[in-house]
Amino acid sequence: MGLLELAAANLISPIILSFALGLAAALARSDLSVPEAAAKALSIYLLFAIGFKGGVGVAAHGLDATLVGALLGGAVLSFAIPFVAFALLRVLSSLSTVDAAAVAGHYGAISIVTFVAATSVLEGRGIDAEGYMVAVAAVMEAPAILSALWIIARTGAGKSGGGQMDSALIREILLNGSIVLLVGSFFIGWITGEEGLEQIASFIVAPFQGVLCLFLLDMGLVAGRGLRQSRGVLGLGAVVFGCLMPPIGAAMGLAMGLLLGLSTGGVMLMMVLSASASYIAVPAAMRVALPEANPSVYLTLSLGVTFPFNLTVGIPMYLGVALWATGG
Repeated sequence: MGLLELAAANLISPIILSFALGLAAALARSDLSVPEAAAKALSIYLLFAIGFKGGVGVAAHGLDATLVGALLGGAVLSFAIPFVAFALLRVLSSLSTVDAAAVAGHYGAISIVTFVAATSVLEGRGIDAEGYMVAVAAVMEAPAILSALWIIARTGAGKSGGGQMDSALIREILLNGSIVLLVGSFFIGWITGEEGLEQIASFIVAPFQGVLCLFLLDMGLVAGRGLRQSRGVLGLGAVVFGCLMPPIGAAMGLAMGLLLGLSTGGVMLMMVLSASASYIAVPAAMRVALPEANPSVYLTLSLGVTFPFNLTVGIPMYLGVALWATGG
């Protein structure tokens, strides 16, 4: 199947159309909304399900050098990508150093929902991927934040005391709710293995796609409202960055995946992780580390520009490249 066919098939999938519905509703100023408590419950479900299934995958695979190499590779990518993103932002946009560094930190981290959507695409096409890739996702948060802080420290732009690594920031990174749930459910799945999965399969397997559609409907609403409210905040160069940086990150993920000898599915997921931008864990950390950075800039770029780009264009493109590169 060619790249255009992959893109067309992805665009008419329920999860993409659910996101498009939410985005269109928000841009049209509809009163459609998902209650905050319900949205939080949906995110908790998705994080638990993907973490648990990832742990089961590791239990089936076993702890070996390939797993350790993938974890190290993910950490290296997470640390390196913000420097590329920062340099590109300085060329393309007029953002301040603090805002550019904050944005760069988001692009070294990951969007777990983009990862889940990519996993669903692979499952729909019968393409297997290493189960431990969810563990790689979990390690690709803290290094990106450290890179953003290093950039600020090097440039001396953190005038208000931001950019310092202190106990509050360390706690925010390590105990962020999404990371705790993802890692915790991963270990539960690892400990209980296939038997544990069988016990709760009716809860975390069968309803998964439907819950993902509802969550992406809410994400579309959030992204649309953010785009409406950020008019005038982002320049054309920043928007171009939001669409150009994902393929650059994906290329770095492709090189790492091929170096590690991952399967076609594993290479594609490494590309997705490297191409996505965080809008949950990193914004929470940035509020503590760089309070002077403008949330409208980094949230709108990660959630309003890069997230829909990856869902609609990026995922099929990364899959097509991974199939070509691995001969899959």
